[in-house]
Amino acid sequence: MKTQDIVTKEWLHEHLYDSQIVIADVRFDLMDESKGRKEYTIDHIPGAIHFDLKKDLSDATKPKQEGGRHPLPDVLTFVKLLERSGINEEKHVIVYDDQNGSMAGRLWWLLQYVGQQRVSILDENYTAWKNQGYPVTDAKPKLEPVSFTPSIQADLVATMEEVKQKKDLEDVCLVDARAFERFAGQVEPLDQQAGHIPGARNLFWKENINDAGTWKTKEQLQDIYKTLKEKKEVIVYCGSGVSATANVIGMRQAGIQNVKLYPGSWSEWSSYDDNPVGTKEED
Repeated sequence: MKTQDIVTKEWLHEHLYDSQIVIADVRFDLMDESKGRKEYTIDHIPGAIHFDLKKDLSDATKPKQEGGRHPLPDVLTFVKLLERSGINEEKHVIVYDDQNGSMAGRLWWLLQYVGQQRVSILDENYTAWKNQGYPVTDAKPKLEPVSFTPSIQADLVATMEEVKQKKDLEDVCLVDARAFERFAGQVEPLDQQAGHIPGARNLFWKENINDAGTWKTKEQLQDIYKTLKEKKEVIVYCGSGVSATANVIGMRQAGIQNVKLYPGSWSEWSSYDDNPVGTKEED
């Protein structure tokens, strides 16, 4: 049976104590990097393990010119973390955050990248789970280490050099998942240059989410991404390869499978003075 990319609160509540379920709390605030961990300590979904974007899901030792602000973690280090967390190929991992999937999507994507196919994102935020009366706890789970054999899906990643080579090809679409103001170069709160990679199309990652905080239906997402359906390949990026994963999820819900993530994203691209910068909407 195929694992659903998105599961409801009702589904998770029903399966909360299943032995094959592992729950991952990926709450993180880019402006306050300790906030997610503190919030997890206060309360979380029973059994959930906290994964820190900076410490666990990135390689903070790399300079920005080698992968942007949140470079992909070393594969061996990440796999060992999964093993310590009780995650292997047999487990079904449910990821959640309080940022509309923009942080949890990173772990969802990383698990896919190392070959873990059984991974889903929880519909709506943690706050919705708590406010609707579902159980929470401050107890840390007891972890049972397991063995995990990675199967790297290299075709899910686009490097900066690959983006340079493909960004102007007619059958390839480059998608910028940041807010339009950043895409257009009107503001840049995090990186050293404002603008976007020339040739990119702007599809803000929050467009995957309804006003109520749930993911849009497959039909709605198909409408958003309909112009990408005939493309041979889609390459998605954002500021640092994190929130763009929400677009990857949305595209997959829409039936678009030929999607790559450019993990270095704008933070890597803009750190090279000789890389071109666009500031106008592309056709």
